[in-house]
Amino acid sequence: MENYKATQRDTLFVTQELLGMEAHYQALGFEDATDDLIRAIYGEAAKFAENVLAPLNQVGDDEGCTFNDGVVTTPTGFKEAYKQYVDGGWPSMAHPVEFGGQGLPYSLATTMAEWFSGANHSWAMYPGLSQGCMETLKANGTPEQQEVYLTKLIEGSWTGTMCLTEPHCGSDLGMLKCKAEPTDNGAYKLTGTKIFISAGEHDMSDNIIHLVLARLPDAPQGTKGISLFLVPKFNVDGSGNILDRNTVKCGSIEHKMGIKGSATCVMNFDEAKGFLVGEPNRGLACMFTFMNIARIGTGMEGLSATEASYQGALAYAKDRLQFRSLTGKKNPDGPADPIIVHPDVRRMLLTQKSLAEGKRAMAVYCMKMVDTTLYSDDIEAKKTAEAKLALLTPIVKAFLTETAQEATSYGMQIYGGHGYIKEWGMEQLARDTRICTMYEGTTGIQAIDLLARKVIGSNGELLKVFATEIKTYCAGLRGQSQFNAWANAIDSHVDEWIQISTDIAVSAQSNPDELGAAAVDYLMYAGYITVGYFWLQMAVTAQQKLDEGSSEDDFYRAKIMTAKFYFDRMLTRTRSLVSAIHSGSENLMQMEEALFSVGK
Repeated sequence: MENYKATQRDTLFVTQELLGMEAHYQALGFEDATDDLIRAIYGEAAKFAENVLAPLNQVGDDEGCTFNDGVVTTPTGFKEAYKQYVDGGWPSMAHPVEFGGQGLPYSLATTMAEWFSGANHSWAMYPGLSQGCMETLKANGTPEQQEVYLTKLIEGSWTGTMCLTEPHCGSDLGMLKCKAEPTDNGAYKLTGTKIFISAGEHDMSDNIIHLVLARLPDAPQGTKGISLFLVPKFNVDGSGNILDRNTVKCGSIEHKMGIKGSATCVMNFDEAKGFLVGEPNRGLACMFTFMNIARIGTGMEGLSATEASYQGALAYAKDRLQFRSLTGKKNPDGPADPIIVHPDVRRMLLTQKSLAEGKRAMAVYCMKMVDTTLYSDDIEAKKTAEAKLALLTPIVKAFLTETAQEATSYGMQIYGGHGYIKEWGMEQLARDTRICTMYEGTTGIQAIDLLARKVIGSNGELLKVFATEIKTYCAGLRGQSQFNAWANAIDSHVDEWIQISTDIAVSAQSNPDELGAAAVDYLMYAGYITVGYFWLQMAVTAQQKLDEGSSEDDFYRAKIMTAKFYFDRMLTRTRSLVSAIHSGSENLMQMEEALFSVGK
């Protein structure tokens, strides 16, 4: 969307006023991460998003990537934009100085990812995949692997991928067949095919480092027999100098509904040279470093699309003249009133706005938790942050992307017929963001992870940690604030959340299908409560600023009014979700397979 604007003011509200990130950085030892530095970085990131990436968004959609005998060429301008990204030092921000990084906090470096994706989702996929690759090598790579490969990834001259899925196994990684055979020199020969590999082949970097899941000879069956390997596109020497081409090649690229400027590749490994990362048969555990970061990043893509769609819809709603207001003319000098005067248009705009701003607060909060897990010396603080992240990561991934489908649909709807036409960019947002509910684990997989593994699997302990935080905050407002009713609503929802979790766990003991039947509704229910918690905090913070005599009355008043919309119209969606959860699995499972037939 060419007129995209980075949300600098709202992001500063969330980071500085709501979550106190400057004090958070100082407490973690990042003394240089001051308010002035944060604002300076945001300013440069906004320029890059708005002036470099946004103008290439429709170009990427129109041209797509081209494939010729294993060579992938990205759309016009993508390669040059990536060079500017590298020259600006963006890849290295959150990485250790000893590997060529700038040593800044994770959350500071990744907050702007929303803007890059909002300006150009397809382009942002390329550097986005590299970040998880870097984190995996930092956590699991040998010193030699870090020296040779990690430094180049951090520099940005090389990019990275994650190669998990195979044609026959999809998300069931226990079925993967890609094999790795040891050689005499300590390396391995990898053979197999991986599909749906984002940025698996392209022309934007000098080398591409694939992190590949494969099986060693005689490895156990299932997920316990999976190892992780580093496979470069080009072999290199011990100093990182590029040698010959490795025997890994792109077999084709997919023709997709959206993100057409992002190459989605079939990758063929033909005894390709690779190196073990981490311990044998522990590859999935190593890859979870990558996967959890990727899941949060995918949630951010849903946020980006929600915001971008809102921006486009808002501009159009203020400009487009159609009909007269039901309460009398608002634009007497024109032939009709702007459509923003109509209640249903406002319903859609406020749904987009309340979701975008609420999801932004939730996402940045999770990044703050990531900071604590990475940098804090306080063992208890780290354990608490890890517990909250474990619970919230599947919610961030699934809720932020599922609600993006609604938000981008409303963006098209507000434009009417024009929303269905390419030139406005609204239908591209809907197409581009559709994939976000599917990759890095579908919504159903995230929901099972949340309910079965995180909540029931921990006997409710992970939920208890986050619930305690919410209930403590609500208790602090009781009887002392105009937002007391909202605080009580969130508090009672948390009690209900805990009770529903217990009910499902009990019913699943006699019928495991109860877990699968409830899971997605349960996750969405949790998402609305969690975003409601952040809207409560934002409303309180905004009122405090107004009470202090802020010069930005309109900004803070809008926060409180949007919070009212959320509590009146969005949080109430939990009622239908609770009803669906309580309906159980019988209405899903009682029909025999033979009855799922097409009428003649």
